[in-house]
Amino acid sequence: MNKQQRDGSSPRRWRASITAALVAMAGLFGTFGITGGASAADEEEAPDYVWNAMQGEKLIALRAKGDPVRGAITFEICQGCHRAHALGRPDGTYPRLAGQHDTVLIKQMTDVRAGRRRNDKMLPFVDRHVVGPQDIADIAAYLTKLPVPPTHGKGPGDRLDEAAAQYKQICQECHGARGEGDAAQFYPRVSGQHFRYMRRELIDIRDGARRNANPRMIKVVKGLSDADLEALADYMSRMPVD
Repeated sequence: MNKQQRDGSSPRRWRASITAALVAMAGLFGTFGITGGASAADEEEAPDYVWNAMQGEKLIALRAKGDPVRGAITFEICQGCHRAHALGRPDGTYPRLAGQHDTVLIKQMTDVRAGRRRNDKMLPFVDRHVVGPQDIADIAAYLTKLPVPPTHGKGPGDRLDEAAAQYKQICQECHGARGEGDAAQFYPRVSGQHFRYMRRELIDIRDGARRNANPRMIKVVKGLSDADLEALADYMSRMPVD
């Protein structure tokens, strides 16, 4: 028995039933959207957090075969924030999701739903509406196949030589020589991403505001100044997208 037969709904009603849930997902990725500082509850949970543990919804979604056609339908409501074709916003409020690795997208969606990544904008919605692992896999399958045009927010363009050397030294091993990331290791693609978004996330990771960050990355950026992180974000925003 399929999902439609179980709940007795038509395709139109099924689509409507997930619309409210997906309103929350429009801000999901900031990454998805705006993140907040750690609360007392966050601090209590932090010692038990294992980065990228393969369990629960994430594991189910990763094992599911995503349907990009269905994912395109479910993503429509998210376009209010992430814009058509998931291009995000150059002002950094919402990241570009187009062309991101499906594994990265699944990890971030399930981390927000599980409370591993705090997103105060998402939380009120995710408490009332549930998008299942298959829907998450569908959305990821759609987004990862979208083209990544070269037009996106870039930084001021100063300190690029210095930032290039620093990127090669501390970032390239995980994010790749061209910012392509690594789907198998859940390392996001940074080429084609908006400068202001990356700058904010780098600062949040350094300052502990993004709880689900890779411990290796936290260690790498811990001693960097705001100016250093801005230069890195600027350099990454200028990487080729092809």
